Amino acid sequence: MLRPDWLSAARSQWRRGELDAATLAATEDRAVREAVRRQEAAGLQSITDGEFRRDWWHLDFLSQLDGVTLQDNAGPKFKIAGQSEQPPIATVTGKIGCSAPIMAADFAFLKSVTQRTAKMTIPSPSMLHLRGGRAAISRQAYPEMSDFWADVAAAYRVAIAHLADAGCRYLQLDDITFAYLCDPKIQANCRANGDDPAALPQIYADTINAALLGKPADMKVTIHTCRGNFQSAWVAEGGYDPVVQAMFSTDVDGYFMEFDNARAGGFEPLKALPKGKKVVLGLVTTKLGELESKDALKRRIDEAARFVPLEDLCLSPQCGFSSTHHGNALSQDDQWRKLERVVEVAGEVWG
Repeated sequence: MLRPDWLSAARSQWRRGELDAATLAATEDRAVREAVRRQEAAGLQSITDGEFRRDWWHLDFLSQLDGVTLQDNAGPKFKIAGQSEQPPIATVTGKIGCSAPIMAADFAFLKSVTQRTAKMTIPSPSMLHLRGGRAAISRQAYPEMSDFWADVAAAYRVAIAHLADAGCRYLQLDDITFAYLCDPKIQANCRANGDDPAALPQIYADTINAALLGKPADMKVTIHTCRGNFQSAWVAEGGYDPVVQAMFSTDVDGYFMEFDNARAGGFEPLKALPKGKKVVLGLVTTKLGELESKDALKRRIDEAARFVPLEDLCLSPQCGFSSTHHGNALSQDDQWRKLERVVEVAGEVWG
């Protein structure tokens, strides 16, 4: 979610050493409480903390794994006029592990301030690989990639167990890799990094499945995928056809899939959805403030229902409103109107 100005100011002060950690935590607690109240008022049944304690949707988590360091990214730039800032790359410099809980306390606080389903979002294990690929993984630590993937899955099993112990029963794995690998330019970048882009989707899916082994039986897990979401910018384009079989082989309960723009392709790949799973249609863009009309959203849902039974479809925004602390190019009012529109349309379509 978009950060309130006063929260952004406090985090900037903390980074400069002008604010102590306890004061920052109290400020973040206040922001989370307010976001929870607004989500509940909008009618949402699953509640997040807005990722208010993070700067980047993925790096704050990945950098807490053993063996991971952050390095500058000289790769392809986001497609936005004048935009050149890049998130660092999570680089593997040692053996991967999870020697301490990661964000479990953050989740525990969220759970304590809502009576609805508290939802945790973390980056998918494949996010340790795609951006830098084999070139960003120490050959000294991992001469064989099979050992790397085994350690990644094992570390995630530990991290997920810590979240489960904190009470998490709804976990979302944010995974841009499947959608990125639909783009020939990203595929070419993978080859330059020493990887086979045709093999990666199934490798990623198998690692996710290994990471989820041993999770509580009552923990629901979803995957969210998109094509980039930094200050309303995007990176990749292309329909889901090249990756859908691998993505749908993951042992999760549902898929949040971006469909807000022609760059995501059509709904035809949804034909491969296994029975018993759900697709959450990301039809409401988080990149622009213009509010989608109810009729337009219902028409798109009807189109998707040609390939997946209506009862297995859901509706959501296409991504976060602020995947990084910078935020997208829309206002707080725009954000809440869009969330309210999602709830309103979902109520009219599914009851």
